[in-house]
Amino acid sequence: MSSLIMLQLNSRDKDFSESLQALLDRSHEQIEGVEEVVEQIISRVRQQGDQALLEYTRRFDHMDVTDAADLELPAERLQQAVESITVQQREALDFSIARVREFHQRQRGESWTYIDDTGTLLGQQVTPLDRVGVYVPGGKAAYPSTVVMTAVPAQVAGVAETVMVVPTPGGEINELVLAAAALSGVNRVFTVGGAQAVAALAYGTDTIPAVDKIVGPGNAYVATAKRRVFGKVGIDMVAGPSEIVVLCDGDAEAVEPEWVAMDLFSQAEHDELAQSILVTTSEDFAKRVQLAIDQLLPTMERQKIIQAALQGQGAIIVVDDLEQAIEVVNRIAPEHLELIVDDPLTIAKQIRHAGAIFMGAHTNEVLGDYCAGPNHTLPTSGTARFSSPLGTDDFQKRSSLIMCTPESASILGKTASVMARSEFLTAHARSAEYRIKGKP
Repeated sequence: MSSLIMLQLNSRDKDFSESLQALLDRSHEQIEGVEEVVEQIISRVRQQGDQALLEYTRRFDHMDVTDAADLELPAERLQQAVESITVQQREALDFSIARVREFHQRQRGESWTYIDDTGTLLGQQVTPLDRVGVYVPGGKAAYPSTVVMTAVPAQVAGVAETVMVVPTPGGEINELVLAAAALSGVNRVFTVGGAQAVAALAYGTDTIPAVDKIVGPGNAYVATAKRRVFGKVGIDMVAGPSEIVVLCDGDAEAVEPEWVAMDLFSQAEHDELAQSILVTTSEDFAKRVQLAIDQLLPTMERQKIIQAALQGQGAIIVVDDLEQAIEVVNRIAPEHLELIVDDPLTIAKQIRHAGAIFMGAHTNEVLGDYCAGPNHTLPTSGTARFSSPLGTDDFQKRSSLIMCTPESASILGKTASVMARSEFLTAHARSAEYRIKGKP
C-alpha cells in the first residue's frame, strides 16, 4: 500500500468529469483579515509615506531603522555582493542573464507605419515604460532567478529606471539576490517588503519613487496589495500557487518514472498549495510513478511540504489515449506543462492553454525556472486560457499613429460624419464635416 495517498482519477469512471472539476476548483481562501490589513497599510503609506514605511519595517521585519534613506542600498553595496559570490554562482548568473536577454530581445516590439489607399499615414509607435517596480521575496528565501526574469525584460524593453524592493527580515540580506540585481540592470534597491512596499511603489514616498508597473511574486499580502493598487499602476498578474502537469504516454524514449516523480516534486516543494498532476495513457506507468514517489519522498529535504501538496492538490490521471490526454490538459490550462511523449512538437500544436510547454523527456521544467531563456513568470490557476507569460511587451506600450492629408481627411470625414450623427453626437460630426472638401 502506498505511504502517500494521491488522488487517482480514470477517464473511464462515470464521475470523471465532476472529479476533475473538483480538483481544478481548489479554493485558495484568503488568510482571514488580509483584505482589511492590506487596505489599512496602503492607506497609511499613502497618507504618511516614509513614516509609515519605517513603522511597518520595524514591526514586520524587526529592523531598527529610523531614517528612510537607510532603506536604500547604495550601488557600491550591490557591487560588493557581486564580488562576494562564488565563481560558480557568478558564472551561473551571467549564463542565465545572457539567455534570458537573448530570448526577450526577440520579443521586443518595434514601431511601424504605412500609408493606406486614401493617403492617410497609419501606424504604431512603441515606447518603453518610464519606471517599473520589481518585488522580490527576501530573507531566508533566495530568488535571484526572480530578479533576472523581471529586470532583464524591462532592460531589454528600454525601461529607463528599474526599482527593486526586497524585504530583509532581521537584517538578513541575500548576497545572490543583490548580485543578480546589479548584473540584471536594476537601478535602485530598497530593503522594504510586504503590502507597504507595493503601496510605496504605487503611490510613491519621499524616498521611494512611484512606478508605472509592479511585477514579481509575493505572499498573500503582496498579491492582495497588487490587486488593490491595480489601476493606479499596472501589474503583471496576481499569481496563485505553482502548478505542473506532466503528460506522459509511458512509452516515450528515455523516460524513467523517477524522472517524472522528481518533476512533480519540483513544484510541490514550493508550498503546500502547489499542484502537481500526472496525466498518462498507461496504468502501468502510473503505478511505477507512484512507486517512485514513495521511494524518493523520504530523501527530500522538503518532504513534509511535498507530501502535503501531493495529498492536497496532486493527482494521477489515467486516460485512454493522447487525444483524451490533450483534452484534459487544455481543460486544466496549467502554468507548466511537460510533454514526455514520442512526438512532442506535434502534440504541442494541439495545446491551446498552457503557460510554458516543455517538450521531451530531457526538457524538465526546472530549466525554465532558471536558464532556458523564456520567462518563468507564468499564468496560474487556469488563467493560461486568456493570459501569457511575462515578456518584453509587458514593459512597452503602444500608441496609435494617424496623419491625414486634406484629401484623406475629406474621405474619412464623410464616413465619420454619418456614424457620428447616427450616434447623436453632433459635435463629433461637425468636427469631421469642417474638413470635408466642398462642405461649408
